[in-house]
Amino acid sequence: MPQPIIVFDLDGTLVDTAPDLLDSLNHCLSAAGMQKVDPVALRRYVGQGGRVMIERAFEAQQKLLSPEQLDWLLGLFIEHYGANMPGHSAFYEGVAKAMDDLAHAGYLLAVCTNKFEGLAVSLLDKLGETSRFSAITGGDTFAFRKPDPRHLLETIRMAGGDPDRAIMVGDSHTDINTAKAAGIPVIAVDFGYSDMPVATYDPSRVISHFRELTVKLAEDLIAAVNA
Repeated sequence: MPQPIIVFDLDGTLVDTAPDLLDSLNHCLSAAGMQKVDPVALRRYVGQGGRVMIERAFEAQQKLLSPEQLDWLLGLFIEHYGANMPGHSAFYEGVAKAMDDLAHAGYLLAVCTNKFEGLAVSLLDKLGETSRFSAITGGDTFAFRKPDPRHLLETIRMAGGDPDRAIMVGDSHTDINTAKAAGIPVIAVDFGYSDMPVATYDPSRVISHFRELTVKLAEDLIAAVNA
């Protein structure tokens, strides 16, 4: 019988990866003869992937960016980021305790991120946590990606979870819209990389620390959607 499952986004949800992603962005910009970015201005784009970060950096400096140059810079970004992980990236406070409690209560854990699958697996492996997750899927795992609900639903299927007893945890409108389209409750963390306050997007619940991600909260949200 499929088990209940909690599916997490990665960047800005489970792990604060912003310092290393911004370092890789600056590496690319230096190669292109550009100025380094203001980390405060670009941090909100961190969770949207290297391509979007490069595009936003060029827009901020009012520079033209050709498709060929974007592909070249994205290759540099991925190479630099992969070679230097985990760098300064770290799990948010309380993540391990929350995952322990959920696993002990019988919940499967999975990751559904738009980060490339290989980078996601490598990061979690270097942080020593790969074995926690029954599935880790990225933006290139399938022919579709968040906010397409199939990305979330296929992650649940791969993990052996029950989509009728599933919860998404994320930090952005992409995660929230994905879960809503899949008919799955979504918990939004308010400390991630959203371009707007996450409450704006009407998630099922907003939390400010992983101590708030309890078994009871998961049970209540699943019960409410199946009432």
